[in-house]
Amino acid sequence: MRQGSGEAEAADDAAGGAARRVVRALPAALIVLGLAFDLLTPPSYTGSPFFSAAPLIAAPLSSLRATAVTGVLASLAVFLLHVHNGTTWQVEALTELVTVMTVSGLALLTNRVVRRSGERLASARGIAEAAQRALLPTPSDRIGGLHVSARYEAAQADALIGGDLYAVQDTPYGVRLAVGDVRGKGLGAVEAVAVVLGAFREAADTEPTLEALAGRLERALTREGTRRVGLDAVEGFTTCLLGEIPTGGDADAGPGVLRLLNRGHPEPLLLYADGGLAVLAPAEPALPLGLGELSAAAERAEEWPFPAGATLLLYTDGVTEARDAAGEFYDPAVRLRGRVFPGPDALLSALSSDVRRHTGGGTTDDMALLAVGRPAQGQPERRAAPASES
Repeated sequence: MRQGSGEAEAADDAAGGAARRVVRALPAALIVLGLAFDLLTPPSYTGSPFFSAAPLIAAPLSSLRATAVTGVLASLAVFLLHVHNGTTWQVEALTELVTVMTVSGLALLTNRVVRRSGERLASARGIAEAAQRALLPTPSDRIGGLHVSARYEAAQADALIGGDLYAVQDTPYGVRLAVGDVRGKGLGAVEAVAVVLGAFREAADTEPTLEALAGRLERALTREGTRRVGLDAVEGFTTCLLGEIPTGGDADAGPGVLRLLNRGHPEPLLLYADGGLAVLAPAEPALPLGLGELSAAAERAEEWPFPAGATLLLYTDGVTEARDAAGEFYDPAVRLRGRVFPGPDALLSALSSDVRRHTGGGTTDDMALLAVGRPAQGQPERRAAPASES
């Protein structure tokens, strides 16, 4: 098994911490540099720019007290240098001292403004995080005897909620799950996510088939679409993958099966205990939710073997549309084939880290990731022949 992302993330955190320490030490370094410059150069040269820069740099990076101390030290350094040079009461010396003191006062004001903005941003981020937990709660790591892991990774660091979604629910028909991607961005996409998830959570317990469940989601989106205006009113849709894993109360009891209904969503992967991988492509492609009236074909769920030790991986197109510097798309089937992971959470960590490496550290679209593992029975079970493998 290849190493997961833990070591890489730890290295990134260490590098970031070192950079922050260097930046925070910069104001003190500027004062020392100003002193050295003033003492080692002719009297016509002055270190005043270094002393003025120190509190300005400290303002957005340090506390109010640290900024004030930096300003005092910079002003004191200017005063002591002129005492040392015997120029304390010259006009140039007084002007230099007043300049540094004025800049220090402005630095204190800047610090206060930055701190208040930071508090408002933290409050907004806290509200966004609470909304995300309500809309996309982290599922339990074990549902219906299956191991589960899910995560949402936004393309923008401060944009915690977008148009991608996931859901897992234990129902009388087994563990049912959904991963989807709403067309568009912004508040309208978030509203559509809430509609889809609300309909799924209500209907997953009552609809006897995935086809009926998809119909409920379709009708919910149709109702929601009547409230939209402009292009979204006629072109709003959601790609969605619905899954059902019958457990019979025990995910370890005998060979397992997996039912999938794909409505225009990226094809999921099934990773086996021996490193094999199958792409679960539907026999007949179907239109996304919200566009069902454009097709007369009856949708039908497909059944796949789901042996012990295997892990089902579902994701949104933020994974498959991630590009490297050469414009090459990320292919999760190619990148994950032959790899073995200790569990769903390790799989998602490795996948998200690999996508970041592929793109050079950033993505242009959000990613919703969901992995469901069927526990192995002692020794990992040999994989059954899938209906589609690539």
